[in-house]
Amino acid sequence: MAPQGTANLVDMRARLLAHLKDQPRLSAVDADFRHLLASWFNRGFLRLQRIDWRSPANVLERLMHHEAVHPMQGWDDLRRRLAADRRCFGFFHPALPEEPLVFVEVALTDAVASEIAPLIEPSAPERDPYAADTAVFYSINNALDGLRGISFGNFLLKQVLGELAAELPQLKQFVTLSPMPRFATGLRQLLDGRGAGWPVARLDAALTDLQPELLEASGAASPSAALASLIAHPVPDADAVTDAALARMALLYLAGLKQDNGLCYDPVAAFHLANGAILDRINLAADRSPKGLAQSLGLMVNYRYDPDQVVANHEAFVHAGRVVMSRPLQREYDKHFAGDD
Repeated sequence: MAPQGTANLVDMRARLLAHLKDQPRLSAVDADFRHLLASWFNRGFLRLQRIDWRSPANVLERLMHHEAVHPMQGWDDLRRRLAADRRCFGFFHPALPEEPLVFVEVALTDAVASEIAPLIEPSAPERDPYAADTAVFYSINNALDGLRGISFGNFLLKQVLGELAAELPQLKQFVTLSPMPRFATGLRQLLDGRGAGWPVARLDAALTDLQPELLEASGAASPSAALASLIAHPVPDADAVTDAALARMALLYLAGLKQDNGLCYDPVAAFHLANGAILDRINLAADRSPKGLAQSLGLMVNYRYDPDQVVANHEAFVHAGRVVMSRPLQREYDKHFAGDD
């Protein structure tokens, strides 16, 4: 209740989290913080607000500062992301009126986007938002470290879907263009035989049809070793077979690779699948930025939100552990990995 009291406590927890690894006994204090913050920042107190170029300067500055998925390079970059064919929504709390707790950026397009550059290029031409048939969610950011673990994103997406459908009834498709932030690490684990339940022999069997080209291009003794070699030392003439193998391993990574607790290895996949999305498409060379190449070898994913299937998909994933996929991906998974996971 003190002036700036809530903001100070959120900041205090952010500083606490920085010390947890070295001082694990502070976890009891963090548990108290989580309990209180989850109560103070529950859905009933949050208000959805569209952020545009007319929003207060403090809000716009925070948007630029907190954008971590696809960082902005300045005001021109921000202006383009808030143009007529873009939408940005955030959740705000009465105690922090100029601080977006979580925000989502949306591009209005005439097709499902398969690469990120055209969506975030400051000089990209503006299009008529009322001619768009697709809403592409391309960036979701939690803004405050002190609220880590207090989930708002699932509520935000569901409400934004409703807002967009009401404002732009011609929209037919609601999809994401999502990063795979742990793919490079997860793929190394798979190819090294450290993917739980996925020994190298299984991977080699799944790559049998690509084996001749992989071995010829790399000189390695097995498909998995060949792919590891081609990733580390690309061979231009082998781009096609490398891409085919990468796409297949990405499907396994998203739908089959689990953490020790049984959850998806990829946190973005876990978020969208738990929200009822469909694993729709895997895109090669979708993010050529240094960050995208380092984290995911350039791959990105489209998750599709079908309002009529969201509840059923959520139940399938949360209660049965089943990843709902598009028909092409399901056929690919069944052909190469069915019975192995």
